[in-house]
Amino acid sequence: MKNAFFIILLVLISVGCKQETVPSSEEKNTTKQQHEFAIIIHGGAGTILKKNLSDEKEAAYKAKLEEAVKVGHTILKNGGTSQEAVMKTIQIMEESPLFNAGKGAVFTHEETNELDASFMDGKTLNAGAVAGVTNVKSPIELAIKVMTDSDHVMLSGKGASIFAKEKGLEIVDPSYFYTEKRFQSLQRIKNKTKTELDHNDKKAAFYDADIKNAKFGTVGCVALDKNGNIAAGTSTGGMTNKRWGRIGDAPIIGAGTYANNKTCGVSSTGWGEYFIRGMVAYDISAQMEYQNKSLKEATTDVIKNKLTKLGGTGGVIALDKNGNMSFEFNTAGMYRASMNDKDELVVKIYKE
Repeated sequence: MKNAFFIILLVLISVGCKQETVPSSEEKNTTKQQHEFAIIIHGGAGTILKKNLSDEKEAAYKAKLEEAVKVGHTILKNGGTSQEAVMKTIQIMEESPLFNAGKGAVFTHEETNELDASFMDGKTLNAGAVAGVTNVKSPIELAIKVMTDSDHVMLSGKGASIFAKEKGLEIVDPSYFYTEKRFQSLQRIKNKTKTELDHNDKKAAFYDADIKNAKFGTVGCVALDKNGNIAAGTSTGGMTNKRWGRIGDAPIIGAGTYANNKTCGVSSTGWGEYFIRGMVAYDISAQMEYQNKSLKEATTDVIKNKLTKLGGTGGVIALDKNGNMSFEFNTAGMYRASMNDKDELVVKIYKE
């Protein structure tokens, strides 16, 4: 009897050992490598409707997005770093008057252009940022230089310009950033503001008008290179008619930009004050790391749920360590594009 009992016990133990173990939440949300390298970009999110864009203008935006993403893709395909890919890609958009960054930057209330940018390296978690720059041709290059050539993370205003000059970056006359379209946008907002103040006697009317009419055209890029390193960068001219040295989320690490090789890279665009309050870019990474969410689950929760409930508008581009991509926004549209290691190109503008 005893022998029979032990035989049955051994059989039960053996069967139990062969049963498949239940995967942990981390294992369930860990996807296999999708792409050896990949790149994803945005050119701003907002009230972007097909009825408001001519065929010519739509084609121009798509052509510039394609040009930019292909520059970064070529770098990655040839074995270049994600850092180089992000910088070169963003510079293409900084040099285009189509976007609210660099050459196409919007105007402040004082009729000047004040530029912000940030960059983060996912391998080291090192980062660099600049705010309120008025005479440096490429703010994203300056942000990277702050990261690589200083002990600091963020520099602003005149100090940032002095640093740029000392490091040999291209300095331009502030008039370089002037575009008639952006200048006229400011004048329309100012005229609307004056009308509201004259007729309604609302002391805060200028701020209301500013918020309602601000154009979101921030540019950003996230790249994954063949070495498995993620980098993210963001560059912007800020908000039309901004005053008092206002700074949005774009140069704030964790709000406008974040990268971590453990999880993902993120670049944000939209109403900056809300992205700062929600630490949007970092929140996506944190949900992946601590709640074991997939990239899509995290971006959807942060943008469609948390940001929307706060009252914020805008979106993000995100790329995880396995090459999975996510475009997430709660606005009518977002200028966006991506490419992967299979040379698959996606260029979109409207909500689809």
